[in-house]
Amino acid sequence: MNENPLYTGQKLTEQFEGCELTAYQDSGGVLTIGYGHTEGVTQGMTCTQEQAEAWLLSDIQWAVSVVQGAVSVALTQNEFNALVDFAFNVGSGNFQSSTLLRDLNAGDYALAALQFERWDLAGGQIVAGLLRRRQAEENEFNG
Repeated sequence: MNENPLYTGQKLTEQFEGCELTAYQDSGGVLTIGYGHTEGVTQGMTCTQEQAEAWLLSDIQWAVSVVQGAVSVALTQNEFNALVDFAFNVGSGNFQSSTLLRDLNAGDYALAALQFERWDLAGGQIVAGLLRRRQAEENEFNG
C-alpha cells in the first residue's frame, strides 16, 4: 500500500523537529514548542499534544505557501516535500535568498540538491542533527 506523499513530507518534518510540550530554546537560541513552532512562544509555555499537532499542520501549510510562491519550476512530490521541510526549518527569508532556490529556479536541479548540506550550521557551528536533516532532505529531493 502506497503512503500519501504529503504525509511522507510531514513525517520528515516530525522526525527532525521532534515534539516538546514545554517551550525550549532550539540550537539557534529561538524559543520553540511542539514540532518546531516558534510564533508567540514564551518562556515556560506548555501545550497539549493536540495543540502541537495543530500548530504543525498550520506551520507546514505556511511552508507550503512559501515554496509555492518562490519556486518557478516544476517539482516532483519528493522535491516539493524536501523543499517544504527545508523552508519550515530555515524560514522564508533564508529560503527565498538561498543559492538552493536560485539554482533550482535556473533549472539546475542537481546543483540545487547539493546546496542542502550547506545549511548545517547554528550559531556558526556545525550541528550534527542539522546535517542529518539536510542529508535526509537531499535524499528526499533526489527521490
